[in-house]
Amino acid sequence: MHDRYGNDVLAGDWKRPPRGRSREVEAVRDLVVEDVATGWVGAVVAVEKAGGKHVVHLEDAQGKVRAFPLGGGFWMDGQPVRLVAPKADPAPRRPERTASGSRAVEAAPARVAVGSRIFVEGKHDAELVEKVWGDDLRVEGVVVEMLDGVDDLRGVIEDFRPTADRRMGVLVDHLVPGTKEWRVVEEARRTPRYARHVRIVGHPYVDVWQSVRPERLGLEQWPVIPKGQSWKHGILAHLGWPHSSQADVARGWQRILASVDDYTHLEPELLGRVEELIDFVTVGDLPLG
Repeated sequence: MHDRYGNDVLAGDWKRPPRGRSREVEAVRDLVVEDVATGWVGAVVAVEKAGGKHVVHLEDAQGKVRAFPLGGGFWMDGQPVRLVAPKADPAPRRPERTASGSRAVEAAPARVAVGSRIFVEGKHDAELVEKVWGDDLRVEGVVVEMLDGVDDLRGVIEDFRPTADRRMGVLVDHLVPGTKEWRVVEEARRTPRYARHVRIVGHPYVDVWQSVRPERLGLEQWPVIPKGQSWKHGILAHLGWPHSSQADVARGWQRILASVDDYTHLEPELLGRVEELIDFVTVGDLPLG
């Protein structure tokens, strides 16, 4: 039916501001808003309680920071908003798997170290093993030690005196037939008194750096560094990273290590060898034979 008197001008939201009503928005970090009263535009850098009131700190494009009362009086993308304190993050969920892919043992304390050990060539090897297999090794009570090279591997074995209850696993870099490392390992294996309680394995890479999948660093493959040139310095130069000093090498390695989150970021040639050593030093007594 036609309304001869027309629409009620007071019907609906006739008091609605031209830009619309404010909506609540959490003042999360880096959210960009404008304070209507002052025209200050900035990104949220902090929310805190001061003088019994919540305030939000906004940093402008020049890096200057000002504090404003939390609440209404802000625009975001040209629309009015009312800033509220961000909700507290829920307690992080405990991962069901460790970085190595093993099932995580909830609230498991580190076990008192057992006699068995896994030896690796250097600091970078040890840090990579710790990052991926550290949780597993702590549950088993197995300590990783550094060899600082394998030139005297046979002497290290004889000093350690491995037994059935004190086994020794060794991870060697660049274990390829015909290399110096290959000859050292072959000699070390000729220690019949301890051979049964020692497992020496290796990966084919010049350095443990290469066991990180190259795509983690934006590479299609690891570059070939000419002989006579420092391999690590050459890699850093190829990546465009500082490479003039040992401090640069250390920082470069930390960047590479930071790119590894779990076992899926490592090459299988390393994964299999480390898992083999962990199995060897944590199983029960070896059968007689």
